[in-house]
Amino acid sequence: MDYLTNEINSNLKYLELLSKEYPTIQSVCTEIINLRAIINLPKGTEHFMSDLHGEHEAFTHILNNCSGVIREKVDMLFADTLDEETRSEICTLIYYPERKLKMIKKKLGDHLDEWYEITLQRLIAICKKIGSKYTRSKVRKAMPPDFQYIIDELLHAEYGEKNQEMYYRKIMDTIVNLHDADEFIIALASLIKRLAVDRLHIVGDIFDRGPRPDIIMDMLMNHHSVDIQWGNHDILWMGAAAGSKTCIASVINNCAAFNRLEVLEQGYGINLRPLALFAENTYLNCECFAPRAIQTEHSTAKDLKLIAKIHKAIAIILFKLEGQTIKRHPEYGMEDRLLLDKIDWSTGTVCIDGKDYPLSDTFFPTINPADPYALSAEETQLMHDLKKAFKESEMLNRHVRFLYSHGSLYSRFNQNLLFHGCVPMNPDGNFTEVNVNGTVASGKALMDISDATARQAYFPIEETEYKTACQDYMWYLWCGKNSPLFGRSRMTTFERLLVADKSTWTESKNSYYKYCNDEDSCIRILEEFELNTGSSHIINGHVPVKAAAGESPIHANGKLIVIDGGFCRAYQPTTGIAGYTLIYNSYGMRLMSHKPFESVIKAITQNIDIESTSTVFETTQDRIQVMDTDIGNELSDKIYDLTLLLNAYRDGVIKQKAKN
Repeated sequence: MDYLTNEINSNLKYLELLSKEYPTIQSVCTEIINLRAIINLPKGTEHFMSDLHGEHEAFTHILNNCSGVIREKVDMLFADTLDEETRSEICTLIYYPERKLKMIKKKLGDHLDEWYEITLQRLIAICKKIGSKYTRSKVRKAMPPDFQYIIDELLHAEYGEKNQEMYYRKIMDTIVNLHDADEFIIALASLIKRLAVDRLHIVGDIFDRGPRPDIIMDMLMNHHSVDIQWGNHDILWMGAAAGSKTCIASVINNCAAFNRLEVLEQGYGINLRPLALFAENTYLNCECFAPRAIQTEHSTAKDLKLIAKIHKAIAIILFKLEGQTIKRHPEYGMEDRLLLDKIDWSTGTVCIDGKDYPLSDTFFPTINPADPYALSAEETQLMHDLKKAFKESEMLNRHVRFLYSHGSLYSRFNQNLLFHGCVPMNPDGNFTEVNVNGTVASGKALMDISDATARQAYFPIEETEYKTACQDYMWYLWCGKNSPLFGRSRMTTFERLLVADKSTWTESKNSYYKYCNDEDSCIRILEEFELNTGSSHIINGHVPVKAAAGESPIHANGKLIVIDGGFCRAYQPTTGIAGYTLIYNSYGMRLMSHKPFESVIKAITQNIDIESTSTVFETTQDRIQVMDTDIGNELSDKIYDLTLLLNAYRDGVIKQKAKN
């Protein structure tokens, strides 16, 4: 028996099922031809972004301008025929079609018809350029359904041919005469943006610091093709939605610290009034709990005073809950974070690592020195109510379910390894062993069990001790010393709030951040995740790249790329830029570094774009084709299966199904 016959016999049941979809020799041949054509096309463009941190306006703009790719295509087509102002207006129209159209119509009044016709021609040209590397079928599927037929006709008309040109012009005239040009322009703008980026990867930290991460989540949920690698800020919100009181207190503490409580109240409908009343009635002056200065420009003095009290109230609750969690889990090895019982109430000092430091604030009426980690009756009721509010927030849970369905702790995609933080390592360079609810794991196994534990923290309906332990581990992933998402020795929230001596604020980086600069260490990590070390890269976020100080995002001879460039405004003075986008297309890899975004209003009214600088750091001798990608492997497997079915038909092993 030859190999092919053996393969057919071994897979006969599957081939019988496949024959229902492809019932004849001709249908099999047609599909094989189609698939072979697809795998020989250039690969789709991937964009990688990280550490968005709630900066919804900047993210919206970069999503709309496709990290500068739209502008590149417009310049490529029209640099010789249109001036800078006109090209900028075309770009803004693509980015914000509805709002830009209103402005243009107001400006042009009754002289719109000619503008419509010229603009439609230009948008069709841009669409053809961007969609040229995809199959006609793929482009058609990306089109808004209402305009699918018309756009398809216009994209494939032969404009040099007289009859075709007349047909094309009649379509344009009809669109304008029927007053449907606005909707058609909006549809074309949407298609251009969709074709410009085939796949979007968000390498963690959508939440915290910035004003509206919930708006970013809404945008991601509407994106045609996105995956997310969870960051420690994301996992914290996921833990809060799961019902972890420690995570809930941490989330509120972060929001108060950055004056971002509106995301909880307006974005997720969580009532903070009981917490505010408790804080107002319990605490007096709270200067050291005032929100960060960069986030206070639009707040009144009265508001800031209340926010500081809320911050203090929730921070004290947090320190208590963290202490309870650490005591439940001695395997976390986080006893150095038990600081409430290290306070000397007579001297107003706290003992940290064997040394006494004066506290900046000593008014803690809810702390019982004899049992410092116990919540007061009021604090207990507050956390009970807040847990209920987080678990019942429909919008928060919709977003968290999306994070679970489209996210993971790490991803292997087209031979690249994506994760937000680190693979924990010991000082000797070996992978750190971590105890996860009784199972000790390291390297890839640690990432896998951490991912599974995060899911067990949220989905099971029954409240069990194991589910609670999984929720505790969500908090550990947020700030634990060997967490693959945190990557530091400790989170010094207590010290930063209550100890003026900045030497206590130190958070030492995990040894991963030393070894990841070494090519051999990166290769060992890639091997641990079963990736081809010759062509693979590690793509990280989490640690801001200090570009202003000459720091490079590219490490280990190109094996590691760190793409946290400072979307978060608080980090922009440190990074000197306002974010990176890594672009991986059929020609190779390049980094786009973005200047700070001014505002959506200025973008629309003045056609101001984000200034981006492109750095090409890896090119391929031959264009990368679909066959070289993960989906290409899947299509190649399908071609193989169809080839088996074809031979089964021809050998009479499976009968062709007669056409109806």
